[in-house]
Amino acid sequence: MNKQFLITIDTEGDDLWGNAAELKTRNAGFLERFQELCERYGFKPCYLTNHEMAIDPVFQRFGRDVIARGTAEIGMHLHAWNSPPDYPAVDYQGQDKAYLIEYPLEIMRAKIDTMTKLLEDTFGVKMVSHRAGRWAFNEHYARLLVDYGYKVDCSVTPHVDWSRTSGSRDGKGGTDYSQFPERAYWLDSHDISRAGNSPLLEIPMTTRPKYSAFVQGLKDSIDRLRGKSRPRSMKWLRPRGGNAAEMIALADRVLGEGGDYLEFMLHSSEFMPGGSPTFRNEADIEQLYRDLEAVFAHIANTHTGATLADYYASFVERNGEPAITANPS
Repeated sequence: MNKQFLITIDTEGDDLWGNAAELKTRNAGFLERFQELCERYGFKPCYLTNHEMAIDPVFQRFGRDVIARGTAEIGMHLHAWNSPPDYPAVDYQGQDKAYLIEYPLEIMRAKIDTMTKLLEDTFGVKMVSHRAGRWAFNEHYARLLVDYGYKVDCSVTPHVDWSRTSGSRDGKGGTDYSQFPERAYWLDSHDISRAGNSPLLEIPMTTRPKYSAFVQGLKDSIDRLRGKSRPRSMKWLRPRGGNAAEMIALADRVLGEGGDYLEFMLHSSEFMPGGSPTFRNEADIEQLYRDLEAVFAHIANTHTGATLADYYASFVERNGEPAITANPS
C-alpha cells in the first residue's frame, strides 16, 4: 500500500498568537522558499487559507501559480473572530479569539459561506479540504461542511484536549479529542469521535502521546496526589525548533503501527522571522529549514507526496464511499 505524506499549512496572518492592533500578512512573501523545498522532494502542500490571506495579493499570485502547476492545494481555514460577517456579541469585536463553534448556527453558516465563495472565486477551484481555526470542531460544523461540498476535514488532533484553551470569554473551551481515532475515517454526523456514514472524510493530525499508557497512568496518579492536573504530553509532526530527531522518530513510530499516511503541519507565519513566538529571527528560520531538510529526506524514503484531496481519492479507491445519509434538519 502506498504511504502518503500530507503537508498542511495553516495559512494565516502574521503572529496571531499576539494581540497586534493591525492584522498583517507579510508572511505571504516567505512561502516560495518552502514551496521550492517541497517540490524538490515531490511533496505537495495544502495551504489551508484564512480570510486575511485569501485577500492578500501576494498570496493570491502564489496560490494561483501552485494550482496552475499542480504542485499544491488550496483549502479553507477559518478563524471566526477575524472572518466576516462580524458578530461582536461572541468575540467582543475581535478581542476574544472565539471558536467558530461558539457562534450561533446561522452565523457559522454565514462565515463558512463567505469564506468558501471567496476562496473559490479567487482561485477558480472547488474547495474540498478544510481545517477548523484553533482546532475547534463539532457535529454542527461537520454537517455545514458537507452542505458546502467539502470532502476532507483535518481538524482532529488525537489524544489532545483543547477544552482548557479558551475561545470566547463566555464559552466552554475547545474540543476534547482525547478519545478520537488516530487514522482516517468517515465521520459520524451525530458523533464526530467515531466512524459513520457522512461523506466527510476525517484525516487526523499525526499526534501521539509522549509516554506509554502505563507511564502516563503513573504520572497522572502522582499529579492527583499532589492536587495537580496537567495536559497529556504529546508528540506532533510539527517543527518547534531543533526537533528533527523527534519528528523522525514519530514518523517511524506511525509507520511501524501500519499507518498509511503522515500529516505534518505548520503555520505560514512560522516561515517568517518574527512571525511567531517560536521562530523569532533569521537564525531560528535557518534552524527550521535544517530540520525540514532532515525530516523530508527521511520521509521521502517511505512516503510519496499527496494533497488532502489526493489522499481522499486514494482512500475511496481502497475503501469505497460510505452509504451516505442526508444531514438532519
